[in-house]
Amino acid sequence: MWRNTMNDITLPRASNHLKADALDIGLTEFIEEFGDQLLESLNRSNPPVYAGIDNPARQWVLEGLKRQPFPAQAQVVQAIAALLLDQNEQAGIINAEMGTGKTMMAIALAAVMHGAGYRRTMVIAPPHLVYKWRREILETIPDARVWVLNGPDTLVKLLKLRDQLGDTYDGRQEFFILGRVRMRMGFHWRLAFWQRRAGGGRSLAACPDCGRLLQDQEGNLITAEEFQREERRRRCDHCNAALWTLMRPGKSDGGSRRNTVLKSMCRIPTIGPVRAERLLSDFGEDFLASMLLDNVSEFINLMDAKGNFIFSDRQAKRMERAMANIEFGFGEGGYQPTEFIKRYLPDGCFDLLVVDEGHEYKNSGSAQGQAMGVLAAKARKTVLLTGTLMGGYADDLFYLLFRILTRRMIEDGYQPNARGSMAPAAISFMRDHGVLKDIYTERDGSSHKTAKGKKLSVRTVKAPGFGPKGIHRFVLPFTVFLKLKDIGGNVLPGGVH
Repeated sequence: MWRNTMNDITLPRASNHLKADALDIGLTEFIEEFGDQLLESLNRSNPPVYAGIDNPARQWVLEGLKRQPFPAQAQVVQAIAALLLDQNEQAGIINAEMGTGKTMMAIALAAVMHGAGYRRTMVIAPPHLVYKWRREILETIPDARVWVLNGPDTLVKLLKLRDQLGDTYDGRQEFFILGRVRMRMGFHWRLAFWQRRAGGGRSLAACPDCGRLLQDQEGNLITAEEFQREERRRRCDHCNAALWTLMRPGKSDGGSRRNTVLKSMCRIPTIGPVRAERLLSDFGEDFLASMLLDNVSEFINLMDAKGNFIFSDRQAKRMERAMANIEFGFGEGGYQPTEFIKRYLPDGCFDLLVVDEGHEYKNSGSAQGQAMGVLAAKARKTVLLTGTLMGGYADDLFYLLFRILTRRMIEDGYQPNARGSMAPAAISFMRDHGVLKDIYTERDGSSHKTAKGKKLSVRTVKAPGFGPKGIHRFVLPFTVFLKLKDIGGNVLPGGVH
């Protein structure tokens, strides 16, 4: 039998033939007493992928980096490399505390993977960390070729990559850093139709190409007002013409590029209309637009003709904080980068996908979570970087695991239903590995003529917790943990700079 407290283990009483008292021992005492035997049994049933013995070839690559990782960081790299290369697993997770150098470990891992034939690495990062990734990559691997995909020219760079796929490889490692916001941004569109007047003063929607009146699924004619309320793009059933068109929201005053750049600069702290006009007069709209789109650091460090900085240190700090969350765009729209990669680049074009701040992609219906899943499906291997893998509930992990460990999840029966919905699989995962509470409520209803009535309602809510079976199946085999204290005295006393 089980006692009510989880920290105690109670063994059942012996039978009448063996008179003995029940053994009551705390869980902590049990682990202290039998921990070594439990660990030996665990190692026999599940041999570790990495047992502290470094691979000489991979260690040689790490020692050749311009910035070498600390010993604890190098062990994490060796462990993840063994998981992805030796065990041929689909993905790995680095769960490390803040300040342990997750960026450095991911770059070192990419270098090790490059030595094994993994040419291209795609990095998904928050927009304000894109240039931090670029800087650290070039400081660690100076001869690397780094592409920043964080502006309206992202599609142009992807088109250039597609054209270069057949070129002779020169041996240089390539990194593609994609901003998390830009990754999910697509084009803007609106419905397009032709209005035809009908009897009774009604206005019906018609195809702008063939002129055929539009109908719903039941064959009823659709009015213009009803068609304007639709939220999905559709095509004409007769000629297959698109019933939508591209649009540019928030058209600037006069529509000129100069006014667009002017209004964009006025969104930045410390820059008003007068100063923005002066900057445009001194540097030109094209020069300023190119910096705002691709490298905000250069804009913050602008210098005048005498070599003096335009903005003071205090202004630069305010601008840097604000511009981390501002997205500039001066084009006519965009094509979602993940959609282009899915449609027009071959599978395995990106050998390694590095997902920074991986816990941000755990939600079921988020656009960036679905976009990350598309990139993970196209890449050969995936590495997730996070400091908080789980938020306390089992469904925090379900969609994240399904996007990076799709094969393992499908093997265990978690897959979409006939309608393509993942909701039943998520509930099944919660019942298998999480905690669900079924709350039964019984109420006495109003009396009937011959009997009393009762009303019973049942509702299911989730509760915090993740079972040991789920940890053993989905977390421990793919995750390397690192704490700040594991690095020891190698961390600068002043913190991270």
